[in-house]
Amino acid sequence: MGKKILIVDDAVFMRIKLKDILEKNGYEVAGEAQNGKEAIEKYQSVSPDLVTMDITMPEVDGIQALKKIRENDGSAKVIMCSAMGQQGMVMDAIKAGAIDFIVKPFDTERVIKAVDKALS
Repeated sequence: MGKKILIVDDAVFMRIKLKDILEKNGYEVAGEAQNGKEAIEKYQSVSPDLVTMDITMPEVDGIQALKKIRENDGSAKVIMCSAMGQQGMVMDAIKAGAIDFIVKPFDTERVIKAVDKALS
């Protein structure tokens, strides 16, 4: 199987869509989380090669989760996912260590390009 990816998004529909795109392109979805708190816990148990992280989530948001994951694993690779018009948050995410970002709604080509680049 391909590289392991952890999908983090509070919207079930978005997780399903992303999982579908990734699996059709040879990636293994090693886990899913619905908020940043879950993401931090899952990251440690799953040890994914890459994380796709939504920015706006309940409990712990994507940027806080990103900081925590990178604190625990400095080599963690995280791609942030955001809705249109969240440029300020995207910049905060990049400063916090995100390696790329994908805008929702997901464009299959853009998702795969970002994932391939992150994992190469």
